[in-house]
Amino acid sequence: MINELKKIFYFPFAYYFRFFAKIRLARWNPYIIAVTGSSGKTTLLNLLESQIKDRAKYSHHANSSYGIPFDILGFKRTNLTPDEWIFLFLLAPFKLFAKLPREKLYIVEADCDRPNEGKFLATLLKPEVTLWTNSTRTHSMNFDSLVKNRIFDRVDDAIGHEYGYFIEHTSRLAIVNGDSEIIRRELPRTKARIVSISIKDLLDYEISLKGAEFEVKRKTFKFKQLLPKVTYYSLSMCLSLLKYLKIPLDQSFAKFILPPGRSNLFEGIKKTTIIDSSYNANLDSMASVLDMFDHITAQKKWIILGDMLEQGQSEQEEHERLAEIISRMKLENIVFMGPRVSNYTYPKLKKLLGDKTKIEKFINPKEVLDYLKLNVKGNELLLFKGARFLEGVVENLLLDKSNSKYLCRREKTWEKRRKMWEL
Repeated sequence: MINELKKIFYFPFAYYFRFFAKIRLARWNPYIIAVTGSSGKTTLLNLLESQIKDRAKYSHHANSSYGIPFDILGFKRTNLTPDEWIFLFLLAPFKLFAKLPREKLYIVEADCDRPNEGKFLATLLKPEVTLWTNSTRTHSMNFDSLVKNRIFDRVDDAIGHEYGYFIEHTSRLAIVNGDSEIIRRELPRTKARIVSISIKDLLDYEISLKGAEFEVKRKTFKFKQLLPKVTYYSLSMCLSLLKYLKIPLDQSFAKFILPPGRSNLFEGIKKTTIIDSSYNANLDSMASVLDMFDHITAQKKWIILGDMLEQGQSEQEEHERLAEIISRMKLENIVFMGPRVSNYTYPKLKKLLGDKTKIEKFINPKEVLDYLKLNVKGNELLLFKGARFLEGVVENLLLDKSNSKYLCRREKTWEKRRKMWEL
């Protein structure tokens, strides 16, 4: 009942904040660059920030129909609690008269997690430039009704069409993933100049625990962070935008940082090494991180995977495809957490692997934590990826507990939820 009410009132309330945000945006009148796509948006945003620096304002932690208007209005949400909403509702009109940002370049991360969100945000922002990383099955359950009602043949098409509103309302330049068939089908909707990025132009890629290395256009880019091969699209888009804006390139990307929960590296208990990619997961992001992990050299490699949420009618198919990806990897131990990976991925993988690799399944994060504390012997390389409070498991395995501030979901509301699972 509560979820249904949230769906009904989602856009009516969002339009309230959008009304004031649109007026403030008109007063500010910045040059707007939209960063959109099913995954890789935040990494691309951070790549851009490492180069463009204080020339622009960035919409960190704000990519939705509420988050972006809030960012334009200058709201900083901290608690994610209900009482905060009342305060923001009353404060919105007064933000029209607040001091405007000094930056004249606004780089905005924008998502489409439901029908009409792309149109809602694209018509608000009307960007000069859009960077579109990919279009895959994220938040699929929200688009199933469009397939059921025969508006689209596939959920992939419905999602791609929603993202397509950004290039439709882009006036000057669209930098897109040219390897995506879904994106290519949407390109006729834009009048902007198109720059197409293809992974065929990636000359070389290397990954180790020391970082990632990309060779692009006879230039080698070295990162100390762990970056999947598909990060090439974000890197190449960043280079194309810098060229368009005539901003000099810092080839070292020295100021680049990874957002929390995106393959961040930590020292764990018992001399383990933790790769924390627990922010979220869909099959596309799972595949890219697992491919990266498979190419990292280590003796004892474990993966701890949670559910892929909001997959709707595609739920079973996506989780069984995950099993096929895992079956090609060389691993010492596989741990699943959650009903979806337990019901779909686990039996499929057992059928594919038999007893070749140890596979365990659990429903809640406390069970996973207890299992890992008991069975990890030392020097394992542990990859965490997926939903259902895996960041709470990671937090309890850190050697230096103060590093918990670098994990995702640090807000009070998430702390309360983790405590319910005894984390």
